[in-house]
Amino acid sequence: MALRCCLNLIFVFHVLMLCPIPLCSSPIPEELSQIPLNFLQYAKSPEVFDWMVDIRRKIHENPELGFEEFQTSKLIRAELDRLGISYEYPVAITGVVGFIGTGNPPFVAIRADMDALALQEGVVWEHQSKVPGKMHACGHDAHVAMLLGAAKILVEHRHLIQGTVVLVFQPAEEGGGGAKKMLETGVLNNVDAIFGAHVSPKYPFGMVISRPGPILAASGFFEAVISGKGGHAALPHHTFDPILAASNIIISLQQLISRETDPLDSQVVTVAKFQGGDAFNVIPDSVTIGGTFRAFSRESFIQLKHRIVEVITKQANVQRCNATVEFNEDQKPSFPVTLNDQDLYEHFRAVAGDMLGSKNVLDMQPLMGAEDFAFYCEAFPGFFYFVGMKNETVGKFEPGHSPYYIVNEDVIPYGAALQASIATRYLLEYSPKSTSTKGYSRDEL
Repeated sequence: MALRCCLNLIFVFHVLMLCPIPLCSSPIPEELSQIPLNFLQYAKSPEVFDWMVDIRRKIHENPELGFEEFQTSKLIRAELDRLGISYEYPVAITGVVGFIGTGNPPFVAIRADMDALALQEGVVWEHQSKVPGKMHACGHDAHVAMLLGAAKILVEHRHLIQGTVVLVFQPAEEGGGGAKKMLETGVLNNVDAIFGAHVSPKYPFGMVISRPGPILAASGFFEAVISGKGGHAALPHHTFDPILAASNIIISLQQLISRETDPLDSQVVTVAKFQGGDAFNVIPDSVTIGGTFRAFSRESFIQLKHRIVEVITKQANVQRCNATVEFNEDQKPSFPVTLNDQDLYEHFRAVAGDMLGSKNVLDMQPLMGAEDFAFYCEAFPGFFYFVGMKNETVGKFEPGHSPYYIVNEDVIPYGAALQASIATRYLLEYSPKSTSTKGYSRDEL
């Protein structure tokens, strides 16, 4: 009998040793402040750093456009399998969504985009793109490496996770609206908050930058066909000149901003496409123009869209032409305003300050650029921020979408550790009323 009791005690002791005891429900500030520093130290270790850089370079060598990221997705799934992380695939064609933690609420998501751009790489280096006409010129290869790095950190520190971290590997950010497609699948219905990071060649290495409220603009695309009556350039009175009509339309579109828009309400209309005519002495039958329009509020965006249609169609009529306007929502969906949640902003500042020092956590002015991360911010509280990587000793840093774009790979452990820290501390510090289904859990662990 005594022997049996002794064996039982040994068994219980062994089980307790195998099961890490989580932090108490109210961790002390000192414990919380150490998490980002510990995560960064782990991410900067040679083994982890080299692993993340290797992933980034493999993706960079084999860029894939939106909804075509099959090999990128395969690489991600292979790494998740090695880490023992369960996931759902396919999500929105090529997307992958992984889960780390208890499988129960709350659910906090961290996101990376995966797609490349249709550019010929102009940087000659050992790991340049092997695919003609395609290049990772916006840092998405680094984003994937950072999120996989965050996953590795979270697995190593799984005992700290009080809830579930959702890893969102998203396709088609570059105009394809991959975030919208991810949401439509329903796989993220139980998410309480989401964080997204983007490397930035504009800001110095070692700094992070963001702001509360609107950070990036709503954005849409338009294309118009102006149809007239072509003829010989020597006899313009026998024609209904669509080139003249298009020229007047372009000037009038700019007046939407200069004469109709409150100067304190930032908006922009840009015509970047003009196609018409093949000869010097022939007026064509039609002209096609296209461009983008942007605003920082939903109301302004809707009004601008409405006025673009009115100006194009009515100015065409003035010149005895007809016009049709398309917004190509199926191929290039409009993006809403990227709106950063105030509470998540405070959380970000606290975590990033503990890692980098408060002087390296900067506020920024809103940018007229757009991000489909905005779709997540419409569905649940979201926060988007930039991780500075500019270091002139590494090379010349061109803006995103340049064929000469480069990534300072030293930024990767910082992005990985920050995403992992933000998610971990969110689950430790917050117990928000989950929007999840009551009693919901995932059986992935």
